[in-house]
Amino acid sequence: MVERILLVEDDPRLADMLVEYLGQAGFSVMHASLGTAALEKLDAAAYDAVVLDLMLPDMDGLDVCRQLRARYETPVLMLTARGDAVDRIVGLELGADDYLPKPFEPRELVARLRAIMRRSARGTADEISRFGRLEVDTAAREARLDGKRCDLTGYQFDLLVALAKSPGRVLSREVLMDLVKGEEFDSFDRSIDVHISRIRAAIEDNPKKPRRVITVRAAGYVFAKAQD
Repeated sequence: MVERILLVEDDPRLADMLVEYLGQAGFSVMHASLGTAALEKLDAAAYDAVVLDLMLPDMDGLDVCRQLRARYETPVLMLTARGDAVDRIVGLELGADDYLPKPFEPRELVARLRAIMRRSARGTADEISRFGRLEVDTAAREARLDGKRCDLTGYQFDLLVALAKSPGRVLSREVLMDLVKGEEFDSFDRSIDVHISRIRAAIEDNPKKPRRVITVRAAGYVFAKAQD
């Protein structure tokens, strides 16, 4: 099956180049130059991933990301201006799965797209792990707290699974990124921290005093063995 990509980019030259390059890489690409048009296309058809530029003429790309994530679980890869760390953090907090700063190599865009789509579609054995009130369902690819589905992106779910598979073991940011991405890329230093904060917001009773995903200073994170 050919994966369908929605490219949201208002720069016509860059958009034309990416449509051609992604098409040659085997993707079926639809293009929208406005945020409103992108949301309309998402309402009209299903896509395997969205490549979203944050600088759009009609609305903030972060608003597009917020509305997209409220309606769909489609993986989102943000395109950001180099050095815009705040936008990257906010985008990740809103539910984007990955980011790529401009300028970038088209090959890296393809690699990152395939990585986030693998995470989204990855099938695993029918297994539910229970940690007190928390359930991690790898078949359904969802976590549930007190039976209620937790709001996590595909990347955040995979991070939670990686931690939960090694309870009591401290995992560094580098190890977590390797386990979840499966690819070696230059990465935004604090992106893992942003995703962990979103996981805590979803599964902890008090995210500011976490009991499940614990920070080990200068070392990484650990999934606590003892659960309520």
